[in-house]
Amino acid sequence: MHPSQALRGTIRCMYQVILTMRPRSESGRGARISHAVGILLLLFLTPPTIAQTTIEFWHSHSPVEETIDALAEAFNESQGDYRVIPRYIGNYREGAIKLIAALGADNQPVLFDAEVTVFPRLVEEGTLLDLSDLAAGLAPEMVSDFFPALWQYGELQGGRYGLPWDMAVPVLFYNATAFRQLGIEVPKDWDAFEAAAARLTTRQTTGFIDVTAAFLFEMMVMSRGGQIVTDDGMPNFDSPEAIESLELLMRLADERHSLVRSFGELEAALVDFVRTKGMMAFASIGFWPQGQRYTIAFEAGAAPIPNSGDATVPLVEGQLVVVKGASEEERQGAFAFWRFLMEPEHIKTWVEASFYLPPRRSAVPLLEPWYAEDPNRRAGLDQIEHAAPRPRIGAYAIWQGYLEEAIELSLKRGVAAEVALREAQQRAESEVR
Repeated sequence: MHPSQALRGTIRCMYQVILTMRPRSESGRGARISHAVGILLLLFLTPPTIAQTTIEFWHSHSPVEETIDALAEAFNESQGDYRVIPRYIGNYREGAIKLIAALGADNQPVLFDAEVTVFPRLVEEGTLLDLSDLAAGLAPEMVSDFFPALWQYGELQGGRYGLPWDMAVPVLFYNATAFRQLGIEVPKDWDAFEAAAARLTTRQTTGFIDVTAAFLFEMMVMSRGGQIVTDDGMPNFDSPEAIESLELLMRLADERHSLVRSFGELEAALVDFVRTKGMMAFASIGFWPQGQRYTIAFEAGAAPIPNSGDATVPLVEGQLVVVKGASEEERQGAFAFWRFLMEPEHIKTWVEASFYLPPRRSAVPLLEPWYAEDPNRRAGLDQIEHAAPRPRIGAYAIWQGYLEEAIELSLKRGVAAEVALREAQQRAESEVR
């Protein structure tokens, strides 16, 4: 029942009580009723002050900040119990640092957008609230409507700590104009990719912009059927699939068919692509809106990554989580906001702005006209059935730094792939013992 309806019911009850009061005289009865009616009219005409629970929501999505604000405002207007206040706090790494600094303080958020490698560490450290009981209240047909990989990602250590919303997969971005002029087909395997990079390289440009981010290296390993971390949580950095992947990247760098950028130079890599310093690059499909800020003098394309058959592709980006210290009302409100975001029409609004994956199958038909306008938009969706989690142990938030350092040692200093990866493996193993 809406609070205003409850108030009207209370007023009616009060009025009935007044009417049944035994009067001492007719005149006294009339005066009492007139006075009571005046009070009740004042109560009825004065808007009630309803205490709303504030849900502070920290996120890392600057390019689509207006869409997030609009969705929050729509939720706020749809009910009177909660008020969501979104706040952009920097990229995922900056956001994690700010969250850690705010834990236990008055300014910590209720709802937080946790990057998928930070998410397991937050769970292990007891930083998040379990949402299992709330998820158990979802209709079975709603749960079965989620794409399995996206729904299962939030389940960890026997609980439900994460909620899907802003998940994506890596895709191949490419200069479609150059591909068409040279008659090059979009590569579907790594041999074709290496050949395309060679053909696209000229004195003015390179065929490939290689960003040494851990998730992109994981992508290459997984595309070969390998794992960067084993099922029992052990580092697997020097596996045959990992060595083969890094040796490919080394060949491209040695032959000047690639331009190497560190993860911290991601923005510079985008500029390189826009300025045609490189003709191909891998990035999350969610990077597309950020690229739209630039004027591009060529046709850009997006396609699934090179893949060996049924091999998997890593799920990237974030999970919505509720931070420990939130009250029960705040926890309930955060979950209610997520339920609102999961309505198919709201998923449609979100995906069209962000290019992220639709968490629910029922939203896909609503998105089909948008996908049909530009087939590049489907590059992420076309891989959703092969999507798989990135390593889901807290230690990997540290280990991935060792992996990125190993990649740069090989690409920038010429250290053999097996040697560099073995060193990263030993560093990670030393923390397991």
